[in-house]
Order: sequence, then structure tokens, then C-alpha cells
Amino acid sequence: MPLSCSPTSAAAAAAASPGAARSGGLLRRSRPVPCVVRCKKIDSLRAINGALPCIPVSDRSLLTPVTLPVFQDPNTRNDTRLRIFSGTANPSLSQEIASYLGLELGKINIKRFADGEIYVQLQESVRGCDVFLVQPSCPPANENLMELLIMIDACRRASAKNITAVIPYFGYARADRKSQGRESIAAKLVANMITEAGANRVLVCDLHSSQAMGYFDIPVDHVYGQPVILDYLASKTICSNDLVVVSPDVGGVARARAFAKKLSDAPLAIVDKRRQGHNVAEVMNLIGDVRGKVAVMMDDMIDTAGTIAKGAELLHQEGAREVYACCTHAVFSPPAIERLSSGLFQEVIITNTIPLKEEKTFPQLTILSVANLLGETIWRVHDDCSVGHEPYSSLDID
Repeated sequence: MPLSCSPTSAAAAAAASPGAARSGGLLRRSRPVPCVVRCKKIDSLRAINGALPCIPVSDRSLLTPVTLPVFQDPNTRNDTRLRIFSGTANPSLSQEIASYLGLELGKINIKRFADGEIYVQLQESVRGCDVFLVQPSCPPANENLMELLIMIDACRRASAKNITAVIPYFGYARADRKSQGRESIAAKLVANMITEAGANRVLVCDLHSSQAMGYFDIPVDHVYGQPVILDYLASKTICSNDLVVVSPDVGGVARARAFAKKLSDAPLAIVDKRRQGHNVAEVMNLIGDVRGKVAVMMDDMIDTAGTIAKGAELLHQEGAREVYACCTHAVFSPPAIERLSSGLFQEVIITNTIPLKEEKTFPQLTILSVANLLGETIWRVHDDCSVGHEPYSSLDID
């Protein structure tokens, strides 16, 4: 029911309670009295001539339309929500990936303080964006890994919608189990650190062992770099009947078998070795026939090249005509260059998941790019499509 309110007289309130009083010659102020409001009930609005009263409305609008300025981020390119940022580990690969996607690399400031601490600041807004951070944990592994973690944290605090860590080479992958007592499983530790930093997804290329995907509590997209090498070998004039794929150790048999199946279903040979310690290998014997054949040794990585060099010596002793060494990750720790360039190999084929310095190159070396592979996978992840795409589909490795 509508109410009509009328305040009491201000003068009457002042008379009932004066604002000040004399006491002992001093002016003493009394406590102010609140204003009393009296409300009385009035009757309902009555209809006039059978119609309720109404407020006349003018033909003109009382409100003038106001056009508010639209603030648009100048760094936003074609309203895309896809952002590619690069760390300092492999900027050339990141640039190739961005070029494949038709984008520019995101602006980011990465620097190191005098004491070696890493500072990361994004130079453009990523709020609500799908962010991909390209950073392999190649040597120096600890520096690059810490840089990746700080990049992830910076994107998380900048309100990125999704953060995907693109790790072409996942360091610490060899420490994936306890082969002796009182050993650490560093691969699981690194996976926990990446997850806790704020990554929503991980994209890796050729893990040392596929079971390391289970160390992550977030989705993992695992792609293989071998199809890039397969395309290159298919362009060479090598008769398929002369090919044999060789696994440098028993642990890589599944990878070599899948590679041989894709390479015209070539036969498989295995080098049986006994490892005496870390980065120390001793070849025992060869399983399979390589006499008069072109042997293609396939592995996921080459570190000191001790395993693959001794395997090549054995292949030559068994009558192999030519030996090719193929791998995805070229770590090339000393003395790998001396062993690979000693004349044992017709050609050493690697990819650019790890940047290679000029002093580590030699005449027999061929470097292939995985930028198209990673770029296509990034786009399919962003577009919520399957990453099992041709020609870079899974190798069906068990």
C-alpha cells in the first residue's frame, strides 16, 4: 500500500531538546536528538471514469543514446585466441612453428638477474587465450626447465584460459624407473613440477619411454618425430630390398619395429649390448642379418654416441654395406661429434628438437625440421581435433 511520509517540525524538535545549555559558566552541548518521521496511510489510487490514472509519456525519448568507446587490445591479431610464446632454449624452432600457423610469436621478456635468477614478463594480454609455450629442456637442462616453469606461472597469473607446455625434448626422461636401490625417479618429479606450475596440457615429442606419459596428471599429447625421417629416407634412391632397420639396443626394439614397418616393411636386426654404467656401453652380438645391406640405425636420442658408434662398428664387421644413424633428439655430449664423424656412418640424420651449435656440425650431418609436425599438432589441439593426423600419424608403437 503506498505510504505518505511527513517529517516533524524542526523548530519543535529544537525546542524540546535545545542544542546547548549553560552549566557553571561553560557552554555544554547536549546530545543531538534524532529527527522523528511520522508516516500515515493513504487510500489507494481510485479509478477515474473506469480507467486507472497513468503518467503521460512524451513522444520523444527521454534518454539520448550514448555511444561508448570500444577499447581493443592493439596486440590482438584477427581476434585469435591462439598464442605461441618461445623460451630461450630453441627460438628458431618456435619461429618456424609460428610461421607454419601463420602467427607471430608472442612478445615476452625473459632475462636473468646478476645472481642467475630468471625473470619472465608477458608483453601482451593472454586473458582467456589458448597459450602454447615452446621450450625444450635441453642442456642446460636445469636452466631451461626452470624457465619453462616460470613461463607457465606467468601465464597462469595472467588469466590464460589454457596453458600447454610444448616440450620437443623432455629432459630427465631417462630417469623413469628404479633400476637400483635408493634411486630417484626424476621424470615423475619433473612431471609433478610442470603440473603444479599451472600447465593444463603437455605436448612432447618422442619420449624416451612411453610409460612416462602416466607420470602426468594432466593430458599428454605424444607425437613421434620418426615420420619426418621416414619422408627423408623415402626421397633417397635406396632399394627397399637392400634396407634393414637396426635397433641399437633391446629397449628400442618396439620403436625400430614400427619404423621398419613404415619403411617398406624392411627386416629388423637387433644389437645386443650390456651397459656397464651411465653413458658406458659394451656391445656383445648382433641378432639378424645385415650382410650386403644398407643398415639404418634408429634411436630416440644420441647423447655421447657410445651405443650407436659401437653398434656401427659391429655392423661393419658383419658385412653391412652402409650405415645410417637416425635419431630425433641430438644431445651430442662430448665426445659424440668425434665418434659420429669418424667415418663409421654414411649419414647422420637428426631433427631440430634440440638446437645445434655451429661447432657441433660435421659433413655427414643432416638436420630435419619438426616445425610442421608440431605446428599441425598445436593447431589440432587448439581446434579440439584428433592429433592422429596424416602424414604424422602414430607409429603404432606398443
